[in-house]
Amino acid sequence: MPYDHRNTARRTLALVLAATGCCAVLAGCGASQASPPTGKSGQSPQSPQSPTTGHASATASRPPLASASPQPALSLAGRTVVIDPGHNPGNFRHSTEINQKVNIGTNRKECDTTGTSTNAGYTEASFTLDVSHRLRDLLTARGATVVLTHDAERPWGPCIDERARIGNAARADAVVSVHADGSAVGHRGFHVILPASVRGGSADTAKIVGPSRELGERIADRFARATGTAPANYLGDGTGLDVRDDLGGLNLSTVPKVFVECGNMRDPKDATLLTSATWRQKAAQGIADGIATYLKG
Repeated sequence: MPYDHRNTARRTLALVLAATGCCAVLAGCGASQASPPTGKSGQSPQSPQSPTTGHASATASRPPLASASPQPALSLAGRTVVIDPGHNPGNFRHSTEINQKVNIGTNRKECDTTGTSTNAGYTEASFTLDVSHRLRDLLTARGATVVLTHDAERPWGPCIDERARIGNAARADAVVSVHADGSAVGHRGFHVILPASVRGGSADTAKIVGPSRELGERIADRFARATGTAPANYLGDGTGLDVRDDLGGLNLSTVPKVFVECGNMRDPKDATLLTSATWRQKAAQGIADGIATYLKG
């Protein structure tokens, strides 16, 4: 066949177009690898020591993509929560001091008590301090300012009237006193103690009864969800709520305050829960969630 310049030109043009098309495809592959899938955190997964394939090396020198997700919102920023760990591990060494009576508004009552314990000797004071630490960390992570009435840094106390003053002085948005009960075997479950309407002497709970009830209801609901435990079967008519007028920590409070009795240390089944670190974390989570839902309205 005679040599045809037109055919040669057409073949040359075809080769050029084919090469151009291939480069376009390869460029497209490179571009798609320059923006890898985004993980849950909003950041691109990186594997610097993993072997690369295709044209990923062409984009290796590019700066990493900026995260599109902001830091978690500090939903409790600007809020102050006072946590009151019931009793003190050193109280049992200072019976004279804690037995001295203090003014609780309507009458006088002992400064504090040693608290209860499980049959195996795990004390309520140890339990309340552990749960309070966990609760503090959860609330701080949400942006709240957290004040502890004590951190076992003192040999005994504080007395119940001083505990109330600490919450009042902090102008707390919420105060939670952490406890565990010491009732009879077979009495199981948690309950939240609310302030009654009290007015006498230096006690006047008129302004805190309503908000304290709301705080208590939110905590009771979230505590049950987080721990999977039921409200107390021995008081509160199954509501998990108990109203009292004989607690100085409530009578003298001028800010919303409740007591949370997380379970009964004298019942073996409840004691098994209370001595579990995993369950104590759930208890702290339930209290934190209840406080958060109350403060966010």
